[in-house]
Amino acid sequence: MKKFSLIVLLLFVLFPKKNFSTHIVGGEIFYDFLGGGNYKIHMKVYRDCFNGIPPLDGLVDGAGNITPPYFSIYDANFNFVQIYQFPAPSHSNVPPTLNNPCLTPPTGICVEEGIYEMTINLPPLTGGYYIAYQRCCRNGTILNLISPGSVGTTYWEHIPGPEVVAVNSSPRFSFFPPIFICNGYPINFDHSASDPDGDSLAYILCDPFNGLSSACPTVNSGIAGCPTVNTPPPYTPVPFSAPFNGSYPLSSFPAININASTGLLNGVPNVNGQWVVGVCVEEWRNGVLIGIHHRDFQFNVVACPGLVVSAIAGQTTYCFGYNVTFDNQSFNGSSYLWNFGDATTTADTSHSFEPNYTYPAPGNYTVTLIVNPYTPCADTATQTFQVYPLLQPSFVSPPPECITGNSFNFTAGGNFMGGGTFAWVFGPNANPSTSSAQNPTNIVYNQAGIFPVSLTVSENGCTETFVDSVEVYPIPVADFNASPITGCAPLFVQFYDSSTVETPATFFWDFGDGFTSTLQNPTHIYPNVGVYTVVFTITTLTGCVATSTFTVPNMITVNPSPIAGFTATPTTTSVFEPWIIVTDQSSGGVVDWLYVFGEGGTDTVPNPHYTYTTYGNFNLMQIVTNSFGCPDTAYLPIKIIPEYTFWIPNAFTPFNLDNINPIFKPVVYGVEEYEFLIYDRWGELIYETHEINEGWDGTYKGDKVQIDVYVWKIKYRDVVDLNEHTHVGHVTVVR
Repeated sequence: MKKFSLIVLLLFVLFPKKNFSTHIVGGEIFYDFLGGGNYKIHMKVYRDCFNGIPPLDGLVDGAGNITPPYFSIYDANFNFVQIYQFPAPSHSNVPPTLNNPCLTPPTGICVEEGIYEMTINLPPLTGGYYIAYQRCCRNGTILNLISPGSVGTTYWEHIPGPEVVAVNSSPRFSFFPPIFICNGYPINFDHSASDPDGDSLAYILCDPFNGLSSACPTVNSGIAGCPTVNTPPPYTPVPFSAPFNGSYPLSSFPAININASTGLLNGVPNVNGQWVVGVCVEEWRNGVLIGIHHRDFQFNVVACPGLVVSAIAGQTTYCFGYNVTFDNQSFNGSSYLWNFGDATTTADTSHSFEPNYTYPAPGNYTVTLIVNPYTPCADTATQTFQVYPLLQPSFVSPPPECITGNSFNFTAGGNFMGGGTFAWVFGPNANPSTSSAQNPTNIVYNQAGIFPVSLTVSENGCTETFVDSVEVYPIPVADFNASPITGCAPLFVQFYDSSTVETPATFFWDFGDGFTSTLQNPTHIYPNVGVYTVVFTITTLTGCVATSTFTVPNMITVNPSPIAGFTATPTTTSVFEPWIIVTDQSSGGVVDWLYVFGEGGTDTVPNPHYTYTTYGNFNLMQIVTNSFGCPDTAYLPIKIIPEYTFWIPNAFTPFNLDNINPIFKPVVYGVEEYEFLIYDRWGELIYETHEINEGWDGTYKGDKVQIDVYVWKIKYRDVVDLNEHTHVGHVTVVR
């Protein structure tokens, strides 16, 4: 954001003059290696120049005095080596560059930059050298420091020794941060650095360092008790006031942050005031950290009401493929014009607030956003986006192999550019268990099974994982079980294949009785008594091609069964003579008998006598069991011919104490639909039943009836001819 990042609107809020003291507001030291042990030392110092005193070290003040700019050299053990005095600096005021015609640069603001340079000779030394410059003081109105007016500053740099690198020049930051930033607006400042050696750079927020005090504001000041040289490292960070620290140096939401790869400094400050911020750049060569370059500066957060600001959120991920959704972080805009930087078309524009665009190919594209286009107060921002194909790794699982001599090769496939890293995980049963090759070969497993395999591809800051599996066949091992394995002849046995085999196979069963089968899970009937050995053979056709045989000696035992048999006399009889005699004729070691007579009765003696209680056709069953628990069953039909009869007394004595003839009931047999009724002489029904075996006890509603003559009526249907019968008579109740 070209205007916002550099000026960030000095326009609206100026700190009153009385709040500014004449102090340093930022700086850094860096160096260039010139060869032959010669180094050119550079130092940039920024000070508040509006109040005018004192000037930068090395310049003449109003009284004609000069404060010499001393810097000191220490070795790796912090031993003093030499002190040097910079020549007078080149200096100039940092201009408020305002490209927006709607903004007017403020007055009463002055930041002066002093550039110091000096060439010195430092012979190679193990551990290298430290360069240090110290000064006092910072502004007393800074919000994130304790007693800020008495806090000094130290700018220092470490030159690595020849055991780390033989030749090196330090990185240096490309731009000085904006002097003013707006409250409530993203900072969005490019804080990147360059490195003369082309080393890899990474950015972090870090601690600024304290320096000299107001009592001893400069080195070799001539004040009693003050240092004559810059103090040796290690140096003390500035005293931040809680909750602020080097990683969270100012009040901001979201918190101030810096992109480790690009150096983009961002965050949205939310409290007006002055804040000290430190930024470091790490210098990496061949994966080794060889140095850290420090810089600190003072941010002034001010209110900027109504400012039109164009801002595009920087790229934080590269994992979206060719379709990019843009994050518009502009303020106070009413219309927008996007250009997506696609040189292959003129249709790469949009007026949406947050559009998305699909690029035709990978590449770096410069995206431009104009807020309030075609107006005098338009603002423009650009952002470079790196577009890569969507990362979608995959692989085709190789065909299964036998555990014997297995060796698998894998090929990374799917969608990736190929410039990233590959991480295969084959599991603990594989040798090797992991690989970083794109197409690993000769992966050997030490046991059979199905094993998950994952491929993780990382490139362009994106990471994706694909998981599949590989199968290792076991050597076939024949095995089986059966149920039951003991029983009575004829014995039905179900056999179950439980072999260890993963590929198609053929099966051969030898049941031990002269019969065989080629089914996988056959059923076999053993008709004869005996003990049988079962042999099972499997042969695989693919994978681990082999034959395996499993033999179970004397596995099946078939026990003899008894033979049930009996006679009954008679097998046909009348219901008036319903008794029969059973004679057992079973054989085969019978030890238990059970007779079921068909009308509910049973008996367990070998030769029972039984009396039927009703007429009908019955299937008499005999179940016999031998000592092996083997049963057999025989049946014999029994017919009981129905007959019927009827007789009833003419008197009874229900109330005598001799208990002789106390119940009045008829004698009936071979009837159904039975009804027995009794009436008194006035025709009132005093007793009723439908049960053949029930009779009247001479009471009515619980009371004894009087001695008298009563009328009875009986209706029924006989079971022989199924005719209905009705009988009526009298009965005398006698005492």
